[in-house]
Amino acid sequence: MHRSALAGLALAAVVITSAQAQTPAHPHAHNPAPASGHPQTADEARVRTVVTAYKDAITRMDVSQTPALFWEDSAIFENGGVEGTFAYYLEHHLGPEFADLAGFEFRNHEMTVEIDGDTAFVSETYTYHITFKDTAREPIERRGVATSVLRKRGDEWRFDIYHSSARPLRRAT
Repeated sequence: MHRSALAGLALAAVVITSAQAQTPAHPHAHNPAPASGHPQTADEARVRTVVTAYKDAITRMDVSQTPALFWEDSAIFENGGVEGTFAYYLEHHLGPEFADLAGFEFRNHEMTVEIDGDTAFVSETYTYHITFKDTAREPIERRGVATSVLRKRGDEWRFDIYHSSARPLRRAT
C-alpha cells in the first residue's frame, strides 16, 4: 500500500503542477487540451487508446474487457474512498452498479497526457449523465474528473492508479 500512497502523492504533485501551468487567464475561459508543440508520440497514442477504451466500455456499460486495461496490482480511488484493485472494484462496485443503469453517457470529455519514461500521467474532465432502469428514479448528471497513472511494462500500457470524483453540476441562474 505504501507504493500506492507514494504514487498517489507523485500524481497529485504532477496534476497540481500541470493544472497551475494550464490555468486559463480568465476563470471561466475554455481550457482545451494543451498543444504540446510536437507530434503525438506512439506512447501517447497508446495511452490515449487505453483511457478511451475504458471510457467507451463505461458508456456501453460492457466492462467485460476492462480488466485487460489494468495491471493486476492496480489501485482504484473514487470519491474519497479506496476501492482496492480494479478486479475488486469491478466485482464489488462497478459491475453491480451497472445492473441498475439504463444508460451512461459522457459529455464534454477532455484529456491531457504527459509521458515520463514508462509512466504516463493522465487527467480528464467531463460531465456524465446516468439513467436508470427504474424510470421512477431521477437521472443523475455530474461534473467529473479523473487522474490516472499508467505504467508501461514491456510494450504494453495499462492503468496502475485510477482516481475519479464527481460533484453535482452547478447550473447558471
